[in-house]
Amino acid sequence: MIIFGTKGYLYQLAILTLVCGSCGNPAAHTLRKRVTKFTLFFVPLFPVSTKYGTQCTFCGAEQKITGEQAEQLQTQAANGQAGPAYGQPQQQPYQT
Repeated sequence: MIIFGTKGYLYQLAILTLVCGSCGNPAAHTLRKRVTKFTLFFVPLFPVSTKYGTQCTFCGAEQKITGEQAEQLQTQAANGQAGPAYGQPQQQPYQT
């Protein structure tokens, strides 16, 4: 008897302040990596799929992104310069 299957793992890579593409609010977004691994006798052996996404902490909307976009966002988070993620400019505060 052989027992096999898959198991999912969710990794939080960074937290960024971005303009949400759904609600339009500048809010914190979590950058996540979801990895599905093949298991044999409940031991994870190798990754079957890897997916990336962001989730808005204000409205809860999720958006799938590519691995390249995830790397860029993670680099921005490491440098402390998170910018707009969905092509919408983030509004700067009005200064007098």
